[in-house]
Amino acid sequence: MVLLLQLISNGIILGCIIALGSIGLSLLYGILKFGNFAHGDMMTLGAYFAFLFKVQLGMPMWAAFVLAMALTAFVAIIVDQIIYKSLRKSDSIILLIGSVGIALILRNFIQLIWGPQNHFYDKGIQMPIKLGLGVRVKPNQILILVVTVALVILAHLFLRKTKMGKAMRAMSDNMDLAKVTGINTEQVIKWTWVLGAVLTAAAGILLGIDTHLSPSMGWNLLLPLFAATILGGIGSPYGAMLGGLVIGVSQELSTLIIPPTYKPGVAFLIMLLMLLIKPTGLMGRSV
Repeated sequence: MVLLLQLISNGIILGCIIALGSIGLSLLYGILKFGNFAHGDMMTLGAYFAFLFKVQLGMPMWAAFVLAMALTAFVAIIVDQIIYKSLRKSDSIILLIGSVGIALILRNFIQLIWGPQNHFYDKGIQMPIKLGLGVRVKPNQILILVVTVALVILAHLFLRKTKMGKAMRAMSDNMDLAKVTGINTEQVIKWTWVLGAVLTAAAGILLGIDTHLSPSMGWNLLLPLFAATILGGIGSPYGAMLGGLVIGVSQELSTLIIPPTYKPGVAFLIMLLMLLIKPTGLMGRSV
């Protein structure tokens, strides 16, 4: 019983990280209609930017967190303007292949600057806090949960209460109709990249806090990100939140019966079953 509860606790933490990354992925698909395979490596880039500010420049973690998110958003806009903008009128498969190229460029850039070895924000062992029923959590895991909840609430308020958020939801529903009503679609696309990059950078930083930094950390999490997006409903940011938690908990619980090495296969299996049973996802809608 204690082991089961501990795995669920670990799964919720992992699910929080996946949820943040999959929200951005879902937003990009909802508006630009392509699967961004560079999303995981953008997550890695955000984590390494935080490493630059926190460890190499000696800034406080909160400042490194904010600056890393801002710098990742800036990189995302630059990549969109230089690469993706010229490909938007092409088939979605062309955009997808282009995103694979961007992923390779980002990953090799990270290896060139910071090297292939693992890095850590803080060295040392944290003493876990014992909760009820024998469940233990590290202080960093509590931080991950709190930051995730705060960012999800801010993203919800942005999408629901701001004019730009409403425009983003309108474009996700029908881009042509949004253009007719006078919405500045280029401005909306830029803000979509900003929001997606901010959330995925946060996910990368939180993953680095929970484990460590490596150039392939985002790429290794890409399959769970897509699985969460498809499970929740492609183009539905709220579905992506739910999908991330389900994928995270499912992966951790799977270690009861299979070796931890095969955890990504669980995400693939859930994604495959959802495509076969309900392609629109848990919170998606038929178009």
